[in-house]
Amino acid sequence: MGRKRFDEMPCAIAQTLNQVGDWWTLLIVRDAMKGARRFSDFHDSTGIAKNILTDRLNKLVENGIMTREEVGVRGQRQEYVLTDRGEALFPILIAMQQWGDQWIYGREKQPVVLYDTRNGEELTPVSVANESGDEVTHHFVGTRDQADEATDDDSVSQAG
Repeated sequence: MGRKRFDEMPCAIAQTLNQVGDWWTLLIVRDAMKGARRFSDFHDSTGIAKNILTDRLNKLVENGIMTREEVGVRGQRQEYVLTDRGEALFPILIAMQQWGDQWIYGREKQPVVLYDTRNGEELTPVSVANESGDEVTHHFVGTRDQADEATDDDSVSQAG
C-alpha cells in the first residue's frame, strides 16, 4: 500500500508533504546542506537502501529541490546539488532539529549544538513573527483567501 498523496488538497502544508514528506527525503536534504553531493555520500551517511535512495533523489530532482549535474566523463558520475527551492527548506530542518532537541532529547542531552560558523554564537530557536516583528503563536493566526478580507479564524489547521 502506497503512502497517501494530497494532490487535490488545497493546503500548502499538504502539498509540501507531497514533495518532501517521507522519512528519507528530509535526511537527504539535510546531508546535502552539510555538503553531500554524490550518491555514495548520501548512502554512507543515511544507510538507506540504494533503490530507495535512487527513488528519493529522482523525486527531489523531479520536484525541483535538487539538480543532477554531470561531473567527469558524461554519464559516469553525477552530483546532486540543492536548488534555491531546496535551500529554502533550511528553516524547516532547523525547526525540526530544535523541536527534537527540546522535546525528545532535552536541551542538556541534545546530540549536537547548532552554531553560526562566522562568530561561534548558538542559534536561537526558530519562531514565527508578524510583519512588525512580534512573535506569533497558532492562537493568533487567522486565514484569508487572497481576494478576501481577514477572517476571525483563530486556528492554523485551516491555514494550510
